[in-house]
Amino acid sequence: MELKDVVLKAMKDAGKPVRPGDIAKALNIDSKEVSKAIKELKTEGKVISPKRCYYAPNE
Repeated sequence: MELKDVVLKAMKDAGKPVRPGDIAKALNIDSKEVSKAIKELKTEGKVISPKRCYYAPNE
């Protein structure tokens, strides 16, 4: 499973828009890695940003 898949699952599990730092803490990985994964997911259209610095799965 790729990191971006893990990040997306963590977002879905949270059930609300989350910050990259929150995901990093929950998964115990570096927030820069999470930010990279989120950037890829945004490019693919799988993640949206409902407000600044918060991200949520694009349902």
